[in-house]
Amino acid sequence: MAEDALTFVGNATTIIRYGGFTLLTDPNFLRAGQYAHLGYGLRSKRLKDPALRPEELPDLDAVVLSHLHDDHWDRVAEGALDRGLPVLTTPAAARTLRGRGFGESAGLATWESTRLTKGDRWVRVHAMPGRHGPGPLHRILPPVMGVLLEFGAGDGEPDLRIYISGDTVMYGGLAEIHRRHPDIDLGVVHLGGTRLLGLVTVTMDGRQGADWLETVRCARAVPVHFDDYTVMKSPRSAFEAEVARRGLGDRLRLVERGERLSLQPAR
Repeated sequence: MAEDALTFVGNATTIIRYGGFTLLTDPNFLRAGQYAHLGYGLRSKRLKDPALRPEELPDLDAVVLSHLHDDHWDRVAEGALDRGLPVLTTPAAARTLRGRGFGESAGLATWESTRLTKGDRWVRVHAMPGRHGPGPLHRILPPVMGVLLEFGAGDGEPDLRIYISGDTVMYGGLAEIHRRHPDIDLGVVHLGGTRLLGLVTVTMDGRQGADWLETVRCARAVPVHFDDYTVMKSPRSAFEAEVARRGLGDRLRLVERGERLSLQPAR
């Protein structure tokens, strides 16, 4: 049996294998030099190759998609993925994907959840709040969600909780996550300080990422989505430095492209 692990593919794409489930997050398989189209005529060049091609993926149980932007769901992924796979995403993205032939796409509003089962094992997928830009700007960008994955067996409590931030900036609504889910074992944080037109920051930079870690209070955190595209202006090192300055460096787990972070039951 394959190792229970989180594999970092590149950008926000990871493979999460745990408890008999294999999930793919935010599939982005454009190669270095190709362009992601971000809407309103904007585009961004990819700078680094993903660690895997779609044909190298393991058998998947579902795709978890934070939002429908070309650097999270691209034309390569759309052409390669099985159209019968469940895609768990925002209601807006699910409607679009069903229209493109992904008939098992399911939309989750904030705080809604669904459950996948295999034998006596299950994974509960919760939609968490997210806001892809400051102030009213988020209303003209694709709706985005974070995701909490709770893995468990039978009638028991979850034995591992993983929270994926999605492309969000810090705002007051994120504080509710810790109040509802105080025992998050691993956080996957989307960084990069992405700037549209070089002016407006629409994903967390190093300082906001550290704010996020203090707010969510997950036991460990893996940074992703920080240097794959030209619109990303805040490197991972800025997040590392700010987290260390606040005395939280022991929570970080750095995973390079193609590397794995072993996942063990938390309790």
